[in-house]
Amino acid sequence: MSAEEGNKITFLGLRELLRFENVNSDGNTIPLSFKLEQNYPNPFNPNTVISYQLSSVSFVTLKVYDVLGREVATLVNEQKEAGDYVVNFDASKLSSGIYIYKLNAGNYSSIKKMMVVK
Repeated sequence: MSAEEGNKITFLGLRELLRFENVNSDGNTIPLSFKLEQNYPNPFNPNTVISYQLSSVSFVTLKVYDVLGREVATLVNEQKEAGDYVVNFDASKLSSGIYIYKLNAGNYSSIKKMMVVK
């Protein structure tokens, strides 16, 4: 952590409940863990949004596969800073059906299912 980065303490309610958050030099909250969210909307036609969170700098890949395991799209393939990310996915060239999307970030890996309905 650089000298500008640190922790933010938030007081919540009368009980003085404390919540500690990592904060970067811009004052933005850094997620405490990696997470891949369910796409929204789901099912969809033809566009959907996939969100994910990174708790540290990582090389990230976000890929979409058909049910036979064939890669049909690469949405992210680059180094990313810690933070929250949103990716728009246009499936207009894909057939109706179930697809798998997979996030790899450092040692973290997660998969989710989504459905294209035309």
